[in-house]
Amino acid sequence: MRNQQKLLTAAAEVFVTSGVDAPIRQIAAQAGVGMGTIYRHFPTRADLVVAVFRHQVEECADAGPRLLADAESPFAALRQWIDLFVDFLVTKHGLANTMQADSSGFAALHTYFIDRLIPVCAELLDAAVEAGGIRPGIQPYELLRGIGNLCIGRDDDPRYDPRRLIELMLKGLQVPQSA
Repeated sequence: MRNQQKLLTAAAEVFVTSGVDAPIRQIAAQAGVGMGTIYRHFPTRADLVVAVFRHQVEECADAGPRLLADAESPFAALRQWIDLFVDFLVTKHGLANTMQADSSGFAALHTYFIDRLIPVCAELLDAAVEAGGIRPGIQPYELLRGIGNLCIGRDDDPRYDPRRLIELMLKGLQVPQSA
């Protein structure tokens, strides 16, 4: 089990930097294991990508409450969580391409992702509103979908940096501070 978690973490890191088509040997090297170990746990690339997807959903969901407890403010926690969410989206977009032949499997994963992450985002938004950091009325689904839409096309154009636009969007959510 520990080996599998190590593999999933390594694969997620490689997918974020090199995409889901990265060579399996690169993932094995990152995890410090042999390629046979990867194939023993994940017989196909799609199996590995789906497992990484689920692993990242859980990591992202678990990070919300932890960030809320540890960050300097609820808005800082939201900002850090969105950064993790963007890393996750890189893998998710690659997953969509990998699983095109199995649309029902992808639909089930998408539902899992929405059901797991919307409540975490709602908790972060509510805390940030309550602390006076952001405006009320922001819907978690709309925020996550907007971020997702900003991340589409990142791979196609090296001049496009979705994180810059996401930062601008977050600034727009903030309550203006009086001087």
